[in-house]
Amino acid sequence: MSDGSCFIIGAGDLTVGSIPYHKDTDYMIAADGGLMYCEVLGIEPDLVIGDFDSLDEGLSGAVEELERTAPEKIRRLPAEKDDTDMVAAVREGLALGYRRFYMYGACGGRLEHTLANIQLMKYLKNRGAEGFLCDGAGMSLLVQDEEIVLKETLEGYINIFCMGDSAQGVTLKNLKYELEDAELTDDFPLGVSNEFIGKPASISVKQGTLLVMIDLAE
Repeated sequence: MSDGSCFIIGAGDLTVGSIPYHKDTDYMIAADGGLMYCEVLGIEPDLVIGDFDSLDEGLSGAVEELERTAPEKIRRLPAEKDDTDMVAAVREGLALGYRRFYMYGACGGRLEHTLANIQLMKYLKNRGAEGFLCDGAGMSLLVQDEEIVLKETLEGYINIFCMGDSAQGVTLKNLKYELEDAELTDDFPLGVSNEFIGKPASISVKQGTLLVMIDLAE
């Protein structure tokens, strides 16, 4: 198991100017069109993976050059496959022993890919790993049969949704709207548009999975 983190950059929306990736300890994967963002950010990925069917001429040339000079850094996938490029990237990271995944460029663009990447966080949870979808000043994560505490310095909105038919024993503390041992269901958005109040926010669920979406004030 690696002590570092696996960073994956996809081809969705990306509005950050930098990524807290440390080359000495972390692993960077460009998932298909995410290679473009790596070029812009000046990051050399450790691995580039995808079917590469939608890259522009310049990036296609970069992939072909890597295949000639560093073929170990390329995983070319068939266009028709069960795994999305992000799923394939996550599988590579898991196989290398990483258990903490930060996924950028994984939201926006095509809605079905955003939903697929939310499900991908559940895939990671079920394998003893943690996944975070990062987008601008926001981040999404899952809380499953556990409690998390967020820093008191956070400002902005927090949204909490049930992932599954129901989540039992949901308790929210030190947020504008609190809950105590409540049930959240997947057919009513009770947890939308909550707010941080300058205290360590606690989110816990006794049984079930919660999707936590954080939208920080800039």
